[in-house]
This record gives sequence, C-alpha cells and structure tokens, in this order.
Amino acid sequence: MKLITKILLTALVLLLVAEYVPGIVVDGLYAAIIASIVLGILNVFVKPVLIILTLPITILSLGLFMFFINAALFWFAATFIDGFSVANFWYAFLGSLIVTAVSSVANKYL
Repeated sequence: MKLITKILLTALVLLLVAEYVPGIVVDGLYAAIIASIVLGILNVFVKPVLIILTLPITILSLGLFMFFINAALFWFAATFIDGFSVANFWYAFLGSLIVTAVSSVANKYL
C-alpha cells in the first residue's frame, strides 16, 4: 500500500511540475503514473550503476554531480514514455530537482 501511495504522490508532483515548468509536458494522470513508475525503476536499477561509474567526478564535485545524474535519468525517462516529454536538459534538471525535493519531503511524512 505504501508503494502505491509513493507512486501516486510522485505522479501528482509530476503533474504539478508540468503545470509550472514550461519545458515539461505530461498529458494526463495515466502518463504521470507510468512516468513515476519508470522513474522509480530507473532510480533503483540504473542510478546505482551510474553513481559507481561516476564516483571520481562525484567526489571531486563534492556530490553535486548527483544532480546531473538525476536530471539525466529524468530526461532519459521522458525519451521513451508517450505523454511525458522534456524540452532540454536544463528543464530536466529543474524538473528533477523539484520532483526529488517534494517527493522526499512528502515521503518522509508518510
């Protein structure tokens, strides 16, 4: 039940981000739910591999490179999900920041 709540919460945050960030488009609730599931899968399986591969640059940047990894995964997810699109990397960067921040705070209180 908690997983479903997290997925729906992320989907709602994606819809809000699409409403306020001009370069991000989500066509509806169904596309937002699919995008949140894909983002969750990418964060579980692909993100740890990317973190290990980019560990030297992450250490040199004091962890700030993690923001670019999040944005790259956000942008990558938008490339193959119908109804979810991101105009360029910087919109993906902004969208991933907002989605991560709001989802983290909201999941803390669940």
